[in-house]
Amino acid sequence: MANSVAPPRRRAVELLLAEDVAALGKQGEIVSVKPGFARNYLLPHGLATVATEHNKKRVEKHRKALEDLARDKIKALKKLAEMVSKYSVTLEANANPEGHLYGSITAPDISKALKSANFPVEAENVRLDGPLKETGMYTVKVHLHADVETEVKVWVVPTAGAAAH
Repeated sequence: MANSVAPPRRRAVELLLAEDVAALGKQGEIVSVKPGFARNYLLPHGLATVATEHNKKRVEKHRKALEDLARDKIKALKKLAEMVSKYSVTLEANANPEGHLYGSITAPDISKALKSANFPVEAENVRLDGPLKETGMYTVKVHLHADVETEVKVWVVPTAGAAAH
């Protein structure tokens, strides 16, 4: 068996995916599939198109535009992170004379304070190990993107009326 050649198979069809297709590929990828799968499923459902040079160029142009948008977004988030890191949040809370809060400070409280200072930081971006239950200064992580993380100083102070007691 010196010459073991695979039996002749039907030619695969090259398609450009218009949508993400599970177990096949992501939008914009070029895949090789059996002609029947292309003819009976992918093409009629609009999940793929024929991989012509024109379509490949259009997809590449679109991909570059998306990369530019993502790069600009990360640049803007890094600028926001730099500004947030220079800012400190002061939150008032009811506390006893020893500094223990009657309630607690949570991520939504910190997010609300940052938003009121024109920093668009959502509560899910604020990373707390647990609620803050005592007065004092805390360094809180703010996760804006997979590649962008910063910290903000949070001062928890007793409310003005409670300090007089």
